[in-house]
Amino acid sequence: MSLIRTREAPAAATHALAEQGVHPLLARVFAARGVTDASDVDYPLAGLLPWESLKNIRAMAARLADAIARREKLLVVADYDADGATACALAVEGLSRMGAVVDYIVPNRFEYGYGLSPQIVELAASLAPDVIVTVDNGIASVDGVKAARARGIEVLVTDHHLPGDSLPDALIVNPNQGDCPFPSKNLAGVGVMFYVLLALRAHMRETGAFADGKGPNLAELLDLVALGTVADVVKLDRNNRILVEHGLRRMRAGRMSPGVAALFRVAARDAKKANTFDLGFTLGPRLNAAGRLDDMSLGIACLLSRDEETATTLASELDRLNRERRNIEAGMQEEALADLALVDAEGRYTLALFHDDWHQGVVGIVASRLKERFHRPTIVFAPGDDGQIKGSGRSIAGFHLRDALDLVAKRHPGVIVKFGGHAMAAGLTINADAFDDFCRAFEAVGRELLTPDTLERLIETDGALPADCMVLSFAEQLGAMVWGQGFPAPTFQGRFYVVSQRVVGGKHLKLRLMQGDAEFDGMFFNRGEWLPETVDAVYHLAANEWQGRKELQVYIDHVL
Repeated sequence: MSLIRTREAPAAATHALAEQGVHPLLARVFAARGVTDASDVDYPLAGLLPWESLKNIRAMAARLADAIARREKLLVVADYDADGATACALAVEGLSRMGAVVDYIVPNRFEYGYGLSPQIVELAASLAPDVIVTVDNGIASVDGVKAARARGIEVLVTDHHLPGDSLPDALIVNPNQGDCPFPSKNLAGVGVMFYVLLALRAHMRETGAFADGKGPNLAELLDLVALGTVADVVKLDRNNRILVEHGLRRMRAGRMSPGVAALFRVAARDAKKANTFDLGFTLGPRLNAAGRLDDMSLGIACLLSRDEETATTLASELDRLNRERRNIEAGMQEEALADLALVDAEGRYTLALFHDDWHQGVVGIVASRLKERFHRPTIVFAPGDDGQIKGSGRSIAGFHLRDALDLVAKRHPGVIVKFGGHAMAAGLTINADAFDDFCRAFEAVGRELLTPDTLERLIETDGALPADCMVLSFAEQLGAMVWGQGFPAPTFQGRFYVVSQRVVGGKHLKLRLMQGDAEFDGMFFNRGEWLPETVDAVYHLAANEWQGRKELQVYIDHVL
């Protein structure tokens, strides 16, 4: 069941924004997202939160500066998702521009698993680094840091994940460590690394390390920051929106890295019109495909490419892997739905599924699809090593997935081998013969923490859209803005007369819609059955360009 609700827009904030010159409809939209002043949707780089309040950042900047001065070898150890890849590319490029001797490795998901494990330290040691710098991982790498220290390798941790009960014995920059005063806890891993580079440059300026007195222009790397931030689906608070906005500006101006430009080309997207949808749903998945099916070193190499030809070759391979990923995902999802058809999925509070031939690299995205379909916390498992299976989970509002797994682990010792993650996403490893025990324990926690109301899907809209806003120019204005997790793109509610409809691609409806005297092209993705003659719909607007013609398009998200 789904509940449709119009977002509440406080009258005082709506009025204040309109008085400051914000379009009346946008004033309502912004007020419903907690904006109270027009400056909150103005995104100058100078508006970024200052780096100084991040715990340990001055000490880390000083240590990195010392390593650069001494020509010590730095080795970046990255995560294998889009955030980790962009954070790695950012670290390598940024540190190199400041004179560092730097290389990188990224764990292969299938051989080493996540994070700075003792096995990865052994691999890293073969490259003889003086210092390991983790990006988008490390906060849980207690054993890995211990293994590195035993080999005489220092570790600097940059991460954004929630810490566990104990921290590694290392210098850590992470806004989510317990007593860090940094006001925003929503930086992605790439955002944390960007702040470290800001601090490092400031330290090196103070000590006179740059011949020109200034050092590199770090704004030139914001395309990487924007891509990783959106792809990691972190909350887009104002600070993150500033980072994303300036990354998008660079893309639209053609001032992005050759690797990012190549990802736009292979995805057949126009970088001059880059928006957050492109980053989250076209570039991000292609980058993630390397970590899911192959080795994220391919994605990082693409992002670090210095010439168009190399970047295009690598981006084309990423595009091929993404098509392969979609095929694997479709097959797994079909099998999962067949399994769920045999049980009362709607009667359960949680879902957990396993097949012994499922692909370890795709379980997370299948879990996400099933979570969206059934609106239940969902974990999908695939075979691991040594009689273990590895799962990736996605959650719904009101159910902190990592905390739920922590409860399972504490109440049923030995069922979970290891776990980690966030409120909305987590990963875990269990013994294969403990799968049924885990399912029962997870369901019990779900029934304890969830209620029937939280299991009801809530679809929020921004109400009715005035007729004078159903125009191409307004759709273009909306499309150029920064929307995403925690700051959702506006959707509206209205009634349409269906002039015509036909199925395209085997599963989508191509529509011609009428509202009042105006007609619009429309699409309803993943809907193969016919609509009635008149529909009440939740929809969003887009500017659709085809063969040089640009038109307003109505995308239907739900019918009531």
